[in-house]
Parts: sequence; structure tokens; C-alpha cells
Amino acid sequence: MNVLRPVLILAGLITLWQAVVWATGWPPYILPGPAAAASAWIANTELIARHGALTLAEILLGLVAGVAFGGASAVVIAYFRPVRRWLLPVLVISQAIPVFALAPVLVLWLGYGIASKVAMASLIIFFPVAASFYDGLRRTESGWLDLADTMNASRWNTLRQVRIPAALPSLASGLRVAVAVAPIGAVVGEWVGSSAGLGHLMLHANARLQVDLMFAALATLALIALALYFAVDQALRRALPWIPETSFDSERGRS
Repeated sequence: MNVLRPVLILAGLITLWQAVVWATGWPPYILPGPAAAASAWIANTELIARHGALTLAEILLGLVAGVAFGGASAVVIAYFRPVRRWLLPVLVISQAIPVFALAPVLVLWLGYGIASKVAMASLIIFFPVAASFYDGLRRTESGWLDLADTMNASRWNTLRQVRIPAALPSLASGLRVAVAVAPIGAVVGEWVGSSAGLGHLMLHANARLQVDLMFAALATLALIALALYFAVDQALRRALPWIPETSFDSERGRS
């Protein structure tokens, strides 16, 4: 059933897509059907795979950089009070600036290569990781901290052995959000300026009215995002087996 469910969902989405094509009656150069997109994908498999590999590399590097920077920032903000007074407002204010508006600046500074796309993905990933991890660090169970004080644990040992393990569930939630939004940064960076990648391919396919190829590239990007999300989700479940999961289905209705 675990394998059948995604197949049924995919079949339902394709059916809905085809139904929209039939209902609207739009020409293929505006909305191609699933068959046209699949044909374009098969005819351009090597091209899509080459551009997709670059976009995947940008997403993965952005994840590594964003998670490392966000996690380190959360620890520094939580652990050092003088730094917290300065960095926490900066962290909040940074979200008032649309990250997409920074894409042209990053391309100008870092060039049209992979560096600007990795930086863009890292910026988008940074905030959910830093915010969730910091929230987990400062909401550690007070009883555990009292026990650490009773055992004369140093601040560093308390952080390493109590606060960080207690904050891992919050960090896991932030990582799931980060993986879901990571492709946005890479693709937006490719739209602003690039010579390769799925975003570059979609942009040029649209300019040539190759809408079927654009949809094939978009479907590839969606598959990459889904695969990354479920891979990270499964990795987190295995790495944090002690985190309980409860189901709403087991609750009894109360009047």
C-alpha cells in the first residue's frame, strides 16, 4: 500500500491535468497535455538530465551551507547573551527583505556560475533552520536543566548533552521546511542569470514557445523536490527514533 499510494496520487494529478486541458480547450503552446510533456521529456532526456544534475547539485550544496550556517547561528544566539542582543534583531529584520530581490545582487557579486545559486538557496534555508533550532534550544525542559545543575555540569556540557539533544525535534521540523523551499532559491537564481540548470532550461523553453519542454523540466524539478523531502524525512526518522509520533486518528471525539 505504501508503494501504491504515490502511484494513485500521481495518476490522479495527471488525470486532473488532462481534465483541465480538455475543459479549457487551450492550445498546446499555452497548456500542453500530459502526453505532450511526457513526449518532450523522452525526446530531451539527456538535456533535462544534464540541467537537472546541476540544479540538484546547487540544492544539495545550498542545503549543506544553509543548515550549517543556520544551526551555528542558532547555537551562538542561544548561548551568548551579548551576541543575542545584536544578532536576533538582525535575524528577524533579514526576513523583511524579500530574498528574491537579492538574487540579482548575488549574481552581480558571485557571477553566473553555481556560487550565486548556492548562496540563494542557502539564504532561503537559513531562516527556518536557525529559527526552529533556536526555539528548540531555549525551550529545553526545565527538569533536565535542573538535573544538569545538580550534577554540576558546565554550560558547555549542558548545551552539548542536554539542550542540543532536546532541540533536535525542532531542528528536524526546520530541516523539513528547508528541504521543501530549497529548490526555490536555486531556480530563482537560475532565472536571474545562468547558463545551465532547470530554471535556465524552463526560461529558454518558454521564450521559444516550447511549452511542453518547459512542463517536462518543471515536472523534473517537482520530482527532485519530492525525492529530497522524503529522503530527508526518512533519514530524520531513523536518526531520531526516540521522537514519538502520535496520530489524530487514535483520538476519541469529545463533545
